[in-house]
Amino acid sequence: MGGERRVRPSLTHSPSPANEWKVTLTTYTVSVDQTDSTPLQTASGFKLDSLNPRRHKVIAVSWDLKRKLKFGSRVRVKRAGRFNGIYYVRDVMNKRFKNKIDILINPEDKHTKLKNVLLIKI
Repeated sequence: MGGERRVRPSLTHSPSPANEWKVTLTTYTVSVDQTDSTPLQTASGFKLDSLNPRRHKVIAVSWDLKRKLKFGSRVRVKRAGRFNGIYYVRDVMNKRFKNKIDILINPEDKHTKLKNVLLIKI
């Protein structure tokens, strides 16, 4: 057998490119000037904690991505530093945005904009 060791193929799920998107990431808070007249309720009807909205791991997606991701979908964000992780699609962005995600943060958190972030449907 020549001392060669056989390696088993990985059993981890590798999403197809149809479930991956390079996007621009921005952040938003629960203020009327960044949302609509009901800042504590997302477009899906999800109610947010007014003291710690970030704990819900909510993500808003642009309308082009909304066609591919239903409300409640779980997504993984990669290449985004402290924003890496799993989020839930519970909101949509203004129709003028394309290929973009918005992560809900607490009012005291610093706003961020990152390009070439990887969004993966899980």
